[in-house]
Amino acid sequence: RNMSSAGPEGRKKMRECEGLIDSLVYYIQGAIADHEPNDKATENCVCILHNLSYQLEIELPESYAQSIYMQRRNISNNDKTPGCFGTRSRKVKEKQQDTPLPEEKSNPKGVESLWHSTLIRIYLSLIAKSTRNYTQEASLGALQNLTAGTGPMPFAVARTVVQKAGGLPSIRAMLHGSQPAVKKTAVSLLRNLSRNTSLQNDIAREVLPDLVSILPECVPGCEVACETTASICYTLFNLTQSSSHNARLLLSAHGLPKVIAISMNDGNMFSKASRAASVLLYSLWSHTDLHSAYKK
Repeated sequence: RNMSSAGPEGRKKMRECEGLIDSLVYYIQGAIADHEPNDKATENCVCILHNLSYQLEIELPESYAQSIYMQRRNISNNDKTPGCFGTRSRKVKEKQQDTPLPEEKSNPKGVESLWHSTLIRIYLSLIAKSTRNYTQEASLGALQNLTAGTGPMPFAVARTVVQKAGGLPSIRAMLHGSQPAVKKTAVSLLRNLSRNTSLQNDIAREVLPDLVSILPECVPGCEVACETTASICYTLFNLTQSSSHNARLLLSAHGLPKVIAISMNDGNMFSKASRAASVLLYSLWSHTDLHSAYKK
């Protein structure tokens, strides 16, 4: 576990070590099957996998990277129309997000296991069944790492979490726990998931009211809570930016007074949350059909 956090070279060596990742996954599967998700060894295994999934997309061996990006490159080359779309065009963005991964192997080995749906389901199971905060945080953190990039792998993992594995209820439950670090990681994962436009309505329906409910009434006084608040605001920004329906959902959940209060903080120490709230307010105002409701 200590060695897995020793930096890029350490992660590379451990990913390449034959049988190591497979053994960790095998142990966790056994612990879940035996209804023992709370033992210390399971926590250690999950923390190692969490660390090995950090910056995975960037650090993948070239052979994997080529197979993952080949389809994406072919699609983008076939659809090049100079001058049609800007770099920030939503159509281009959606096209990138809908590019599929190569077909999953039924029996993944080594590094392939790190983003496989089998391990994604294991993380979601541990989030739901374990009562150890470190195990929950590491499982959420591994999923956060896997959904952090902008390539096809993060978006494929996001679709698996939300649609194929039905993971949102387990993640939502972590928003209401008392452990600040677990809550912060759960919100960061939701922020990553919410960048995928094809999942935004599912996420808004399942967790938007919960996100509003855990927003503080003003800027919190500690750094972890402040970062969590900023992440909530950016997640809500993603969910409401292109959807008047989701913006109305935020309004009906009584989120607007909280967002306004957070945005009005004058102190510099914890201005990250205030900036995020201000960005969210600016975006909400772009839904002109809701102006009268906002004013009320």
